[in-house]
Amino acid sequence: MRTFFRGLSLFLFLITLNFVLIGAPLLATASGEEAVFAGGCFWCLEHDLEGLSGVISAQSGYSGGELQDPTYEMHEGHQESVLVRFDPSLITYRELLRNYWQNVDPFDDQGQFCDRGNSYRPVIFTRGEYQEKEALSSLDEIAKELFKPVTSIKVDIQPAKKFWAAENYHQDFAERNNIKYNFYRYSCGRDRRLEEIWGKNPRIDD
Repeated sequence: MRTFFRGLSLFLFLITLNFVLIGAPLLATASGEEAVFAGGCFWCLEHDLEGLSGVISAQSGYSGGELQDPTYEMHEGHQESVLVRFDPSLITYRELLRNYWQNVDPFDDQGQFCDRGNSYRPVIFTRGEYQEKEALSSLDEIAKELFKPVTSIKVDIQPAKKFWAAENYHQDFAERNNIKYNFYRYSCGRDRRLEEIWGKNPRIDD
C-alpha cells in the first residue's frame, strides 16, 4: 500500500511539473510585452492601436514628466500617452512602430491636429536598448519614405519614464462614447491630416 501511494505521489508530482514547464511559456506569452507612445489625444491613439492583431490591450494615461500622480486636470510636463501590451509572436515591436507612425503627424512637435501644447507632443518612449534601436531605425525609414530629411521629423524618441494610467472614464472612450468620440475626431481633422501625409486608408493591420 505504501508503495502504491508513493507511486501515486510521484505520478502527481510529474504531472504538476509538466504543467508548470509547459504552461509557464504560455503565461509569459499571455502577459506580452509593453510599449508606450504619445501622439495627440489618447482617446484616438488608444483606439487606433488596440484594434491591431496581436495587441492585447491599450491603456490611456500620462508619461514623460516628473509630476507624481498626474490627473487629466493637472498633468503638467506629461504627454497624453498610451501603454500598449502586445504579443510579439503576433505583432513585432517594429510593426507596432509602423502603425504608430501612420497615426500621427510626424512634422508637428507643437501638438497634434487640433490639440496644441506639450501635452499632445508626439513621443516614442523606449524601454531598453532594443526598443531604442528599433525606434531610431524606424525614424530613418519614415524620413526616406516621406522623402524628407530626418531633421524634419519631429517625433521625439526618449527613454520611458513611469506610465500613469488615466482616469477610468478615459479608458475605451471611443467604444463607450461613440457619438462624442467620432464628432471630436472629425472636428479635430485628425483623419484628414493623416490622409494628406500617408494617403487614403494606410492605417491597416498588414
